[in-house]
Amino acid sequence: MTIRTAIIGFGTGGRFFHAPLLAAEPRFTVSAIVTGDPARAAAASGYAGADILPDAEAVFARDDLDLVVITSPHATHAPLARRAVAAGIAVVVDKPLGISSTEARSVVEEAEAAGVPLTVFHNRRWDGDFLTLRDTLASGELGEVRQFESAFEKWAPHLAARWKDVATPGQGGGILFDLGPHLIDQALLLFGDVVGVHAELDRRRAGAVAADDVFLSLTHASGVRSRLWMNATSPADRPRFRVVGSRAVFTSHGLDPQEPHAKAGLRPLDPGFGVHDDGRTALLSAPGTERAVPLLPGEHLAFYRMLGDALTEGGPLPVDPREAVRGLEIIEAARGRG
Repeated sequence: MTIRTAIIGFGTGGRFFHAPLLAAEPRFTVSAIVTGDPARAAAASGYAGADILPDAEAVFARDDLDLVVITSPHATHAPLARRAVAAGIAVVVDKPLGISSTEARSVVEEAEAAGVPLTVFHNRRWDGDFLTLRDTLASGELGEVRQFESAFEKWAPHLAARWKDVATPGQGGGILFDLGPHLIDQALLLFGDVVGVHAELDRRRAGAVAADDVFLSLTHASGVRSRLWMNATSPADRPRFRVVGSRAVFTSHGLDPQEPHAKAGLRPLDPGFGVHDDGRTALLSAPGTERAVPLLPGEHLAFYRMLGDALTEGGPLPVDPREAVRGLEIIEAARGRG
């Protein structure tokens, strides 16, 4: 079975994540790409056989699609997902699923009632450093985990004209909606549900209308405390992960290389794609000892392999959309809207 797919949006998400991953998984074919930008349309033309469409209406006017991937601005995610569900087309929504938990939950309920597969692209579950951390936790070497620290920071001290920098929080703008879903999702996946949320939201850049410097402290029902940083104005980075257990501490630095590899022209099946090739390792530290932990390769392609199994063989979806709804509830609590 060939899963005929349309991608709505061809910015960073469509161009460097979804399209290359879909092209690398043989059960999918990129049949249509929606973009109104001439430069992006020129880049999209590299996918032979894909129709370049000017808007989403042209997608829903077709009757030959099996899957729609939505990677357009955040405020459009839920409305477009609802259109796909109404058309009976399976749908992947880039994070966040909606700009409120109520909106996102409604989409999930409509998809369930219609029997239409719906999932959310939480690809950071398949970052190499996160996979390495999960394996280390499973080994028991850390002992009882007490603190989880996770940071995703960059140096972009000036606002740009892109929609992410000009959208208000009510439109899904700001770093809490951009990076928050990833960091929250990873914390929930590792340590379970959250019973307490503390947040510090700041706007550091001149003219910012949404937070670009965020700290979240999550108290999990399991007793673990997660401390999450996301920042667009950090001249230097914290460790990507620091996990404190009763017997040892796990520390890793730097970001997963799959996005920069894709931007450099590598594709998911190319040798070395997703491999940390700069000599970096994680570190496992205990009293009097320290050892390097090799970082596993990242594999965002696993998302589409699982989705292919779900659509052709009835396997589980790669991400349960209700988990994305829970992440939005935590974002709302952080904003004081829970």
